[in-house]
Amino acid sequence: MPLKGILFASLFLLCSIGALFVPTLGVYGYFVDYCIGTSHQWWASSFAEKGIRISLILALATFAGMCFNWGKLKFGNRLLIGQEILLLLFLFALILSSLLGAETIGRYTTVDTPPVKFAKLTFFTLMMTHIITDTKKLNGLLWVFVLVALFLGVKAWLTPRSWFIGGRLETLGGADFRESNFLAAFMAAMLPFIGIQFIRSKWLGKIICFFSAAFTVNTIVLCRSRGAFLAIFIGIITAFIFSPRKHRKKIIFALILGIFGGIYLSDPQFIERLSTITHTVEQRDESSQSRLRIWRGGIDMIADYPFGVGAGNWIQTIGEYSPLDEGMDAHNTFIKCIAELGVQGGLIYLLLIIASLRQLFGVKKQAALLPEPIGSNFLQISFAFIVSLVILIMAGMTITMIYTEIVWLLLMLPVCLRRSLDNAFEENAQVGENNKS
Repeated sequence: MPLKGILFASLFLLCSIGALFVPTLGVYGYFVDYCIGTSHQWWASSFAEKGIRISLILALATFAGMCFNWGKLKFGNRLLIGQEILLLLFLFALILSSLLGAETIGRYTTVDTPPVKFAKLTFFTLMMTHIITDTKKLNGLLWVFVLVALFLGVKAWLTPRSWFIGGRLETLGGADFRESNFLAAFMAAMLPFIGIQFIRSKWLGKIICFFSAAFTVNTIVLCRSRGAFLAIFIGIITAFIFSPRKHRKKIIFALILGIFGGIYLSDPQFIERLSTITHTVEQRDESSQSRLRIWRGGIDMIADYPFGVGAGNWIQTIGEYSPLDEGMDAHNTFIKCIAELGVQGGLIYLLLIIASLRQLFGVKKQAALLPEPIGSNFLQISFAFIVSLVILIMAGMTITMIYTEIVWLLLMLPVCLRRSLDNAFEENAQVGENNKS
């Protein structure tokens, strides 16, 4: 076995066995496997050939560790809070639409159908929201994001240009990121985490974050994604508006540095593709024109099927409303969500977004009541989550991410932050009582 294979096997055993004693390791390992797609890496091919599903083993190990350490988990008095209930309601709406909708022709994904995939996602997500419940664990998760972005960025940099499809970087990363627009959206959502870790870290951490940011931006450029560029643009505006006053100068400096870095890394092909965003109707390329046709067809589909055509049935239905785009995807998360799952599914999804952002702004406000540096930690993390979530939501306006795991994981991470804040208040109160006594 090559050295990289031995290293991977060692880390896999560490996370899967370690999760039995420290469930947090299972969560970290799952995120790494999901983001980089270990089954697609040559140094993990021996596991894939034997039919070993890394993510499934890590999820089961995490569940076992969660059961063994149930008494040590600090998730508060409520087993489920509002966002977690909404997640379960969305799963119910998805399963219901699948049962009531027409029979799906063929498989929707390479492994699981939407109901099965989302049920597994819900299972892991609820474990995550009950395990990651303090700032140390959240900080560790942010470093996981920084490192996986660095790994994917370096791999993109090393990928020969002859492997690019149509001049765009494809088939890199986890199963949800094999297409360039999805990879660009994911990498764009990682930038706020990299930036906030850069601000929070000492020199070694700053160096790691600097290179992670540089390779991440370069990967986005190589993906040639107009949607990701627009999402980053909205993210930058969001960052300027909602940056915490205490750290505004550092954040603005990091944003300016990132903007100049992005300009430096841009090439003529990327700039030319971005210029088509402002083209007139006559100048739009076929990609832009087809999306407009598909969206109009999707709206007509919703009008005919307000309760949805069924999970996974968009592909087989869109041809009835836009014959030129038969078999094409929606290229819009919200339109596809409502078209497949009905207005009820779209409403639950919208409520989840609102609840997540409301949760983050609530944490951001209440963090000021905690002593330093605890308050600043929550302030910075909540700010990074807000910007990252905005970027991912905006990216979803031009690509379909309704069944993409990272969307739901980021939507539910505010629950982890809320429980961490509650635990911090409780610990602070205990310290105050001890000091009085």
